[in-house]
Amino acid sequence: MAVPKRKTSRMKRGFRRSADALKAPTYTEDKDSGELRRPHHIDLKTGMYRGKQVLEPKADA
Repeated sequence: MAVPKRKTSRMKRGFRRSADALKAPTYTEDKDSGELRRPHHIDLKTGMYRGKQVLEPKADA
């Protein structure tokens, strides 16, 4: 059975756990429409992704 040789210090434990914190999602401004959207995601309002039409644009209700 694997047993640690030394006790992990609070600092090293904190370094390891720092990656577990939740981060707020980032948003970028779209070049064409000026709307905020997630990077590497389809713009649902226009249906564009990387300058190409992927989906049909949402109809205004």
